[in-house]
Amino acid sequence: MKNSEKEQIKGRLAGFCRIKGGQNKAANALRGVSAATISQVLNDNHELISDEMWRTIATQVGHDPRAWVVVETRGYRRVYDLLRDARENSLVFAVTGDAGCGKSEAIKGYAGENRDVYALSCPEYWNRRHFLEELSRCMGIALSGTTVPEMMSEVILALKRKESPLLILDEADKLSDQVLYFFISLYNRLEDHAGIVLCATGFLEKRVKRGVRLGRRGYAEIYSRLGRRFIPVQAVNGEDIAAVCVANGVSDPAAINEIIEDCEGDLRRVKRKVHALKRRSTGQTGGR
Repeated sequence: MKNSEKEQIKGRLAGFCRIKGGQNKAANALRGVSAATISQVLNDNHELISDEMWRTIATQVGHDPRAWVVVETRGYRRVYDLLRDARENSLVFAVTGDAGCGKSEAIKGYAGENRDVYALSCPEYWNRRHFLEELSRCMGIALSGTTVPEMMSEVILALKRKESPLLILDEADKLSDQVLYFFISLYNRLEDHAGIVLCATGFLEKRVKRGVRLGRRGYAEIYSRLGRRFIPVQAVNGEDIAAVCVANGVSDPAAINEIIEDCEGDLRRVKRKVHALKRRSTGQTGGR
């Protein structure tokens, strides 16, 4: 790995430590990275740090070796503003938008710039223990409790010690009912103290409203605590896509129109198309 890239990772790691409140908390929040390793990186003692460790750190602190430029599209700004509102005023929101509209990038951006913001990307396989373990890791705390109630109490207490914390559950529609019920407990014990934002596709709204209609346990409580409203994020339009293309080195109008017509309003698809066009322009081959 080149020294220039190591310097970039070091800068990212330093920012990560500031956001987490110190090197020890940063180490608790990173998988497979000790406080001693963090200290070595920040103090330029790189001799004993393998390239594999550099990559382990890089993937967790937001370093992108491809230097993809994130553009503040309308959807990005909408989500960012909602996160700020939720944190500053201890509000609870459910935010929904199409896949690839910029929700997750806005979450990464906001969490990377503000302290006491804890963003979890939720997979479908989490159970209650996994959820609490991941939340505690994100917060940089080591749980001493062994039962789910003990772990929950420790997490709640740690959040109450923070000033204006924000919990973000991205892809919340993938959570099982048992984990989604935790939202009720978190709301009840953190009301007016912490902001909570659930982000997902429109499936979350359909799921919750269907659960209420069918009288499924817990869904009326969830719907009520969300203020009986799901806030939509604007779909990506041609102006957004053009801005992303230009920021990432594609300025030819014909190429931009090709991407707009092909991407179906999905910024992930835009990223793939920009990469493919760059490879094509340099005579390389690759997937599209």
